Amino acid sequence: MKSERQEEERRLEVRVADDRDFERLKNLCDCHDGWDLAYDQPPTRVYTRPTKNSTFHMIKVSTVYKDLDANVLYDVLHDPHYRQIWDKHMIQSVDVGYLNPNNDVSYYAISCPTPLKNRDFVLQRSWLDTGRELYVLNHSVFHHQFPPKKGFVRGLSHLTGYLIRPLPSGGCSFSYVSHCDPRGKLPPWLVNKLTHVLAPKMVKTLYKASIQYITWKPHNNPNYKPWIYPEQINLPRIAFNQCTKTQADEVDDLVDESDIDEKALAHFTQQL
Repeated sequence: MKSERQEEERRLEVRVADDRDFERLKNLCDCHDGWDLAYDQPPTRVYTRPTKNSTFHMIKVSTVYKDLDANVLYDVLHDPHYRQIWDKHMIQSVDVGYLNPNNDVSYYAISCPTPLKNRDFVLQRSWLDTGRELYVLNHSVFHHQFPPKKGFVRGLSHLTGYLIRPLPSGGCSFSYVSHCDPRGKLPPWLVNKLTHVLAPKMVKTLYKASIQYITWKPHNNPNYKPWIYPEQINLPRIAFNQCTKTQADEVDDLVDESDIDEKALAHFTQQL
């Protein structure tokens, strides 16, 4: 039997994603068995599902963008230069290196509204364009150059994924699945309430960013799309021995934010 520590380290390993990973994401997006409908304002629906060995639920969002090209949305999710413009919560993003043309490693730090502490993540991202479906997924990994640092709580992404499908009538469908542990000691009721706020807001934010990208990209390095054209990749290749757990990765998971109350929550949501 593997210990919890060994199991976590296995989940956080760097490895090239294969067809099974993308198929798993597809099944999570399309199958609603065992999920609870938490928000229903068509075409947007938000679902939650409890998970083993975690107090934080998995969340799923599905919607339709009737007038948004699937490839534009896919580019917005990828483009690191544009993310600096539309992602108002991003403090820092660093492309660390790549494993192959469809897998890379990055560092991502975000601001959290008070009274919560800021979070950061080291993520392996994988993507696939089948022509009929476009996938992006990530999970947390270790990297020696980016140990936990002062002022941030190191968050953990067990799985975060996006699935985009072009529609015959135009536009696209969009599904998002995430199982994240923000670490620290957050009250479960806070996370549950934020599900109803953050998920629908993300749908609107991505739509607005994508519409604006159509006019932004032609004036900002329009031909630069290394997620499509691998010959444009100018990152160092990741060595697997750089992505093992070290003593510096021993995270203090006891940052206590559990005293947040309803008044603080109202202030929190106003800052989003």
